Amino acid sequence: MITYEYPFNERIRTLLRLEDLLQKCAHFRDSDEPLHHHVALIALFETLEVAGRADLKVDLVQELERQRQILMSFRDNPEISEEALHDALKEIEQASAALLSLTGRFGQNLRDNEWLMSIRGRAMIPGGACEFDLPSYHYWLNRDAQTRRADLESWVKPIKPIEEALAIVLRLLRSSGRPEQQVARAGSYQMTMSGSTAQMIRIRVARAEAAVPEVSANKYALNIRFMLPDTQSRPRALERDLPFEMTFCGL
Repeated sequence: MITYEYPFNERIRTLLRLEDLLQKCAHFRDSDEPLHHHVALIALFETLEVAGRADLKVDLVQELERQRQILMSFRDNPEISEEALHDALKEIEQASAALLSLTGRFGQNLRDNEWLMSIRGRAMIPGGACEFDLPSYHYWLNRDAQTRRADLESWVKPIKPIEEALAIVLRLLRSSGRPEQQVARAGSYQMTMSGSTAQMIRIRVARAEAAVPEVSANKYALNIRFMLPDTQSRPRALERDLPFEMTFCGL
């Protein structure tokens, strides 16, 4: 199955973008290749751009506290495992404490590094990070992999509490819904959204199906139109019935 996620508000959209960038940074950081470490650093710069547009720390602290209060209400419930509840509360409390210990803006350690900011400025220009533009960066890319990785880890470490809190919030969001089997008649699906408090929809399509959902939604209605993917020209509308799985998620 292929999962497509569509956020219904800007806050969730920002969290999903940050998750994607941090996952890319972590993936390429674990490599030994200089070009992979370059991609990891570019992903870190993009993370700085996205996170700088929102009061991320406050949003995450508030959401974690709200989830903690919800979990606390399940204490002494015979249908809830006390051990699992204790572990979940401990994880949230540790993440909240780590967030509250942060000072300054997200990524301030990166902004204070003049060398990194000089690379960031050139990297925004297509081809701007060539060796003749940034010889000191070229030198860094030619250092041994262990040294480069240690540098990347030190630059990422101060934002780890954000990354961990983000992972908890999105995990809770994704697990909040119940999957339902639906059918898009002639490739289309519509439903009213009156009274819905969902923050995101997850659509799962069989990997063997050549169909990509295009979603539009507001507080009144949800519209999903499945398209035939085409890497050479504009996608065409699917004109047959298509089964898919849909999950509304909301914290």
